[in-house]
Amino acid sequence: MAIEMKPERADVKRESSVGLSRQGLNPRGQVHWNLVPAELMLAAARRGEGEFAAMGPFVAVTTPHTGRSPNDKFVVREPSSEKDVDWGKVNQPISPSSYEALLSDIRAYLNQREELFVEDLYCGADPAYRLSVRYVSPNAWHMAFVRNMFIRPETSDLPTFDPNFTVLHAPEFQADPAKHGTRTGTFIVLNIAARTILIGGTRYAGELKKSMFAVMNYLLPKQGVLAMHCSANTGKAGDSALFFGLSGTGKTTLSADPERSLIGDDEHGWSKDGIFNFEGGCYAKVINLSAEGEPDIYRTTQMFGTILENVVLDAASRQVRFEDQSITENTRASYPLHYIPSHVPNGRGGHPRNVIFLTADAFGVLPPIARLSAEQAMYYFLSGYTAKVAGTERGVTEPQATFSACFGGVFLVWHPTKYAEMLGALLKEHGSTVWLVNTGWSGGAYGVGERMKLGYTRAMIRAALSGALDRTPVAVDPKFGLAVPTEIPEVPAGVLAPRGTWADGTAYDAQASKLAGMFRENFGKFEGASEAIRNAGPKG
Repeated sequence: MAIEMKPERADVKRESSVGLSRQGLNPRGQVHWNLVPAELMLAAARRGEGEFAAMGPFVAVTTPHTGRSPNDKFVVREPSSEKDVDWGKVNQPISPSSYEALLSDIRAYLNQREELFVEDLYCGADPAYRLSVRYVSPNAWHMAFVRNMFIRPETSDLPTFDPNFTVLHAPEFQADPAKHGTRTGTFIVLNIAARTILIGGTRYAGELKKSMFAVMNYLLPKQGVLAMHCSANTGKAGDSALFFGLSGTGKTTLSADPERSLIGDDEHGWSKDGIFNFEGGCYAKVINLSAEGEPDIYRTTQMFGTILENVVLDAASRQVRFEDQSITENTRASYPLHYIPSHVPNGRGGHPRNVIFLTADAFGVLPPIARLSAEQAMYYFLSGYTAKVAGTERGVTEPQATFSACFGGVFLVWHPTKYAEMLGALLKEHGSTVWLVNTGWSGGAYGVGERMKLGYTRAMIRAALSGALDRTPVAVDPKFGLAVPTEIPEVPAGVLAPRGTWADGTAYDAQASKLAGMFRENFGKFEGASEAIRNAGPKG
């Protein structure tokens, strides 16, 4: 028997009195306003946008784009923001005339769709700093994604919702580089003055999330608030902690600690009143996910309302094959924050007592945990180091160092030093302790050594957050100058000194010198940093 698709209930008012004319739209087709997950998932299935896995999550495939397209991201070069933006590879300029041509064609494209889906949402858990954002898309599952990821207004607020930012999403629309000033048919274009983002030529849902992070990275510093690419949680005593780190370093995994409450897994602000999440959901990597290793995250992948991106299903059981990388290694799960049992409902916390910089060092030479001085904190924050493993690209036979300023360089709009100066001032004002934690390799580089056990890393972080390491003796690493605790409960002492884990100490020394040289070479671009900060890095 066919399922009858009933229209949205007429007695539930979810359409804003501020209509789509504000976005310059006059659609010819049906407009669906602020559908809830069940409605969006049914619409996505009806439209053939994906399929359901066992237990109910919706699965979408975004090929050929299975990750962000940073080379196709542009910022409109206009007078009100021109002097603020750190122009270059991250913030590529596009002319106002090119933007207007693209905007006109996007509006015409959206107006001709048979269906449009609109979601009115908040970005920012602190009402003093949040944005009211309107997303418009022809795809139901993408709107289910943003509904998961951002903060959902009360139904009673929807009739008067007044957006102060707009995202127009046209995943199947291809830009014309000659006409629109883009590099390819794919585009993510931010117009700060018009408070509008245009996204098209890619189905990858992460663009819808990360483009708003760039917006917050620009707007919040103007209000004296630091925007951060980090996760956050809080303990039973109200002690907040931040976890900075690039993809694959364990930011989502380590902040989802059942002994603490999750504030958020990716993007936060730090104001005079404390920290706050930008989002209302999580976007976790799920490659090789297991119920044993990450039970809370795994549980979300068995729930209706979760969106799984680019995972592979078993043909017979429709169970997810989490180990299968045949589509991409960057498989993802999007789910609302309340799917994590221990979460902070209001998305806010006090000033952090501890700040953790996560790195996955595939060279196998950084210590598994070290306490940083104020100058070292600035050095490693500006460096934003991690390393990709060998074998991910053809011809790559050794680890590849990645330096991304502030652990999120691709999302920064101002120059990185602005964010570093703000962080330094906040750390000093609130007396926060900063730790460098290596979740990468020990006993040798990737291919020889082994990945640090998650249980050991959890034990180290719990000891740091509890204050147990405040009086623990330390040994100073001669190459990196880092203060490494010599004993931590539930962690073998031999694990803490990386040189001792290598079978060949001389080989460790050579690898450590190599990585230290990479740090120094990268930091050369921060000429404005003080001498004390420059000297806080690895020695020759």
